[in-house]
Amino acid sequence: MSKKSVIISGGDLDEELTLSILGELQEKCVIGVDRGVEFLYYHQIMPDYIVGDFDSTSDEIRDYYKNETHVPVREYNPVKDASDTEIAIRLAMTLGSRELIILGATGGRIDHLWANVQSLMIPFKAGIDAKILDRKNLITIIGGGETHIRRNEAFGPFFSVFPLGEEIFGFNITGAKYPLKNHTLKPCDSLCVSNEIADGADEAVISFRMGHVILMQTRD
Repeated sequence: MSKKSVIISGGDLDEELTLSILGELQEKCVIGVDRGVEFLYYHQIMPDYIVGDFDSTSDEIRDYYKNETHVPVREYNPVKDASDTEIAIRLAMTLGSRELIILGATGGRIDHLWANVQSLMIPFKAGIDAKILDRKNLITIIGGGETHIRRNEAFGPFFSVFPLGEEIFGFNITGAKYPLKNHTLKPCDSLCVSNEIADGADEAVISFRMGHVILMQTRD
């Protein structure tokens, strides 16, 4: 099985970005999630797997994949203990994927967005590179140590950092417009919103000893 998986979830999908990602990656596993399957159907892209409770997908599309293709369809009761996107993440991990790109995880209901962001911790704890991507945002989890955001590789000009439910001690940002040294980052802390690499610097470096934070790289 491919070491890369693209999860097409049911939120907002930018057509150009989604088709670009699906076209660029070779030997990938494509997992359609609930309403995200409609995007694949209308663009004639055959997924490798389909998961979801299909509460927001038409019966016509669901039945097409179940009855007229050989795509494995894993249908779940809407009353379940995990979101459709989390189920897709766990499936990709079971299939041996070491890199996950999650599209359609943003837009619409904020509770679904937050559940998707929290779900990034599942692959992170397993040492798997996972990201939520849309036209304006790249969302990842980073852990203790150093994370370098290089100007020539950055997704966008801005980056924000949020603790994931725990205080982060000894938190530092260098090479940025708004540096920090030995800061205690708290869950209620909005200090680290909308930073950017300092003028004349090639990179910003985020460092801390222990814990996990959400890193958002963003564009206007």
